[in-house]
Amino acid sequence: MSTTHEEAAVGAADGSRAAHLGDLIDAHLHMPFPFVRNPHEAEAAADVGIWLRRWGLTDEPGVAGMIARTRPAQLASFTSPAVDSGLLRIVAHQIAYQFVFDDRAEDIGRHTPAALVPMLCESIAVLRDDRTPGTPLGAALADLYRQVRERCTPGQAARWAWKSQEYVHGLLYEAVAQAHPVVLRTGDCTSIRSLTAGVEPFYPLYETATPDEASPAELHHPAVRRLSRLSADAAVWTADLFSAVKEQRAGEMINLALAYQREHHCSLQTAVVLAIRRVNSTIREFERLHADVEPQLSPAGRAYVEGMIGWIRGCYHWSRSVPRYADVKSVPAVT
Repeated sequence: MSTTHEEAAVGAADGSRAAHLGDLIDAHLHMPFPFVRNPHEAEAAADVGIWLRRWGLTDEPGVAGMIARTRPAQLASFTSPAVDSGLLRIVAHQIAYQFVFDDRAEDIGRHTPAALVPMLCESIAVLRDDRTPGTPLGAALADLYRQVRERCTPGQAARWAWKSQEYVHGLLYEAVAQAHPVVLRTGDCTSIRSLTAGVEPFYPLYETATPDEASPAELHHPAVRRLSRLSADAAVWTADLFSAVKEQRAGEMINLALAYQREHHCSLQTAVVLAIRRVNSTIREFERLHADVEPQLSPAGRAYVEGMIGWIRGCYHWSRSVPRYADVKSVPAVT
């Protein structure tokens, strides 16, 4: 392992010494979008608890504690600071649902991916065929889909459902990778991570901030499609930086920093610095492309892309403060 990478992990961007891994991330990560939070955050937090109880999700062991550590309403507030209280509730419900769904899928599929099939098939049946669910988790998804359809146009709701199906399918990829401990290439890891991120389903919701719907020409414009991919990657990879310690201790595989560690046979600190460089280049590409295409967009198209910016910014500020990833502060910045 070259000393160049190890030395990069020692110093902060301002020349000072980073105390722990969280400091190191803060010092080196490029975050051009200022922190903003939604004024309806407290209301959304109270509502999330009610919604989860209504569908029996907090009756499951460990779910209430997990929600307290992940703070879904806070993530909704940080990613969606300008939306009204009604839309913020939908975003918070969806985040909370995905946290529960993701953890359940991880527990079930870790050793036997096939055991995930009934759970995933139920979700696909709800999203694709509007089938009546048979489990509390399926019923929560059906209610979430109802909320989306009431708020969105048919086109927006259809895009939400399609992207949500991609997320469901991604969890099976993740389970197979976890259950069969081959050495995953970084490219394979990022491909799976792009599906399990669950970020892109939120983007159609932000169009509802305007009276109109983004046109097909806008939605399928190569630059807008690229922005969607860049923003989802930047958002989830930023979370990977802060969650790397937790996920390494849990034996997880699908994490950008851990993928770099496996590939380069280096310390976690060095791997995090390498991952930060990847995140930074992604955010800078997003900035350049956004500056080029933004003047061409309609108000609905701008709202769509502003939602992407919200997830880049919001995931960073949420990840660095949420109790779920507090382990990042237990690892020194220097090996």
